[in-house]
Amino acid sequence: MRDFLPEEAQRMRHVENTSREIARLFGYGEIITPVIESYELLAAKSSDEIRQRMFAFNDLGGRKMALRPEFTASIARLVATKMMRKPKPSRLFCLGSLYRYDEPQFGRYREFWQIDYELIGSNKPEADAEILAITYNLMERLGIRNFYFKIGHIGILRGILSQEKVAEDQQSGIMQLLDKKRWDEALTAIQELGVSQECIATVRTVLETRGKDARKVLRDAKINVEKYESAVAAVEDLQEILELVRSSVGLEPLVEAGFARGLEYYTGMIFEVYVPEMEIALGGGGRYDKLIELFGGEPAPAVGVAQGTDRLVLAMEKQGIAAEASKKKWVTVIPVGAELRAKAFELSAMLRKAEIPAEVDVMGRTVSKALSDANKRGFTHAVIVGPEELKEGKVVLRNMKEREQRIVTIDRLTKEI
Repeated sequence: MRDFLPEEAQRMRHVENTSREIARLFGYGEIITPVIESYELLAAKSSDEIRQRMFAFNDLGGRKMALRPEFTASIARLVATKMMRKPKPSRLFCLGSLYRYDEPQFGRYREFWQIDYELIGSNKPEADAEILAITYNLMERLGIRNFYFKIGHIGILRGILSQEKVAEDQQSGIMQLLDKKRWDEALTAIQELGVSQECIATVRTVLETRGKDARKVLRDAKINVEKYESAVAAVEDLQEILELVRSSVGLEPLVEAGFARGLEYYTGMIFEVYVPEMEIALGGGGRYDKLIELFGGEPAPAVGVAQGTDRLVLAMEKQGIAAEASKKKWVTVIPVGAELRAKAFELSAMLRKAEIPAEVDVMGRTVSKALSDANKRGFTHAVIVGPEELKEGKVVLRNMKEREQRIVTIDRLTKEI
């Protein structure tokens, strides 16, 4: 768990505020879900690894509870219990803290923050394309450079294994091995299930089918899985999605036909987004068409993405991207003597009404020491309230960056700043 100093918190809030603006532009309404949920709900379709790393405990009523390790289960529960009669689709946005008992390392914390967008009620490729476009827009709006998407479709591998009569829980175990890039172990596990040699050969070829030429990769993938009907349908679905998102934002992703993510609830398109400076994903998501039904709701197809707030901040720091515009004004008001404190408070209130952040020097410093402190803290301007100038309805306005000052009338102070 971590403390955030003001500068660190400012960077986090900048990312969150930008994500809210993206939500507004795409028509997503913000929701707030509890940090604590029942363990059974959170564990239902999570991976074994996440189940083992949840902060779980019994409450005073003897119920097994846990801190949320991700948002999707909570959102599915919310939709299933409170939103089934709402018009579809539902476009939902949320952000907040999540918890996993991971080994702390670069970009991985036990308490971490995410930004989540979910589109519920549509099984069309347009919905998947919209989630990809939202992610693309967020990266662009934050100024992150050279980001790239890795995209696949869980239906390709699941389609092959389902036709070979491999049980869903066994498929999930294989997906978790693939998610950790333990390909040889995954192939061995598939072979031990007694599948056909054709299946082994097809899966091996699918795992090697990847590249930046999306059309070629998917054309090759379709040929490779031609004997597996639902796998062919998955390739065609991914082709439609990528054509749509290519036309809207110009996305040209790295396509991996054998891409897998560890969470068990994925049923369709899956993706992650990266920058060259970091080996960990900044965010990821995909389609989950059966999860809401699992929690007692009516069948409701859904697709979503979670962006790592912490990781977006790290990426911006790696690329030297400032969290706030450097042109923002920040003013300190310095009274010359105790008898001018009330006037200093009055002027600071006037500045704030004009949407200019202002602080009164409350340390009783001399003007020179107050200006020295203002310089160290990064104030853009200082207003010095002196007795002689005040008699004429004026104050001294100092530009801290230019180290220049002049006398201005109070009625023009906000305009001058």
